[in-house]
Amino acid sequence: MIINNGAQRATISAAAIGSAAGLVFAFASASAFAQEAAGVRGHILSAFYGLDNSRRIRVRTLLPCRGVNGRDGMPVIFSEEIDSRTLDAQNFRITTASGRIGRIGCVTLRPADEPGEKRTVLMIGEFGSVDDPPVKVEIVGGLMSLDRKVSFKGAKSDVIPLEAGPTMILAEVIPQQNWRLGTRGNCPRSGVRSVVRVTWAGGITKPGGAEIDGKERQLYRVTVHKADGGLATVTPIAVADLNDNDNNHELCVGADGQPVSVFFPAGALADPNGDLNPETEVKVSVGRS
Repeated sequence: MIINNGAQRATISAAAIGSAAGLVFAFASASAFAQEAAGVRGHILSAFYGLDNSRRIRVRTLLPCRGVNGRDGMPVIFSEEIDSRTLDAQNFRITTASGRIGRIGCVTLRPADEPGEKRTVLMIGEFGSVDDPPVKVEIVGGLMSLDRKVSFKGAKSDVIPLEAGPTMILAEVIPQQNWRLGTRGNCPRSGVRSVVRVTWAGGITKPGGAEIDGKERQLYRVTVHKADGGLATVTPIAVADLNDNDNNHELCVGADGQPVSVFFPAGALADPNGDLNPETEVKVSVGRS
C-alpha cells in the first residue's frame, strides 16, 4: 500500500504471514512467544506526537490509564491489529532529540478498540518537551499481532512532530460480512456498495472539537475502479463510526466499483492539539475485519 503523509510518501509491503515454529505453551510470556513465532516483523506505520503537557489527555482516556502521571499523548499505528495481551509499556521506547529516553506511563488500545481498529496504540506519559521533542519510537519487547503470527519487536519509526496536522495513514475496505448497517452511528441499511475505514494519524474533529457532520462528509473523495475499467470519484453517502473520540471514520460508499483511493482537502479537520490537517490522500487496501 502507498501512504501519503502530507509531503512524505512511503511504500509499505504487506507482511507475509509465516507458520508458527514450535509449540507455544498457554502460559508462555509474550516475549518468549515472540522469539518462537515464525512470522515476519510487523511495521509501525506512524507515530504522532499529538499532545504535550495537556490536561485534555485525561478527558480522552478511559479506565486503563487513570491515575497515570504524564500529559503527553502519542498514537502509534501498526501494520496489523494488536494482541492486547502483549500490550505493555515496557515493550515501547521513546527517544528524544537529545538522546534522552522518555517515560511511558501507560499504553492502551482505547479509544480505537472496536473490531478492525485495534492497530492504534495510545501511549501516555512524559515523552519530551518543545525544546527536546520525541523523535523516535521503537518496539523493544514482545508486542504481537492479534493473530499472534507477526512480531513487532525491532520495529521503529520517526515521530511526526507536535506542530504537524493529522493525515490519513491507512484506508481499508471492510469485508461485507463485517458491515454494521441501519443502527445508530453506522452506515445506512440501503444504498451502500462498499465501506472504507480510514485511519488518521491521531484523533480528528472539526476545529474547536465538535464531531464532524455532513459538511466534512462532502469533502471526502473516494475513487472507485468501475467494472468497465474506468475510474470515478464520488462522495460517500454517509460517514459512520463517529462520537467515539478515536482516529477512524467509516466511509459509506454508494457507487459500484472497487475503492482504490481516498482524498481529503486541507484545513477542515483538527487534532486534539488544534493543528489543522494538510491535504492528504491514501490508497485503499482490502481489510480482514
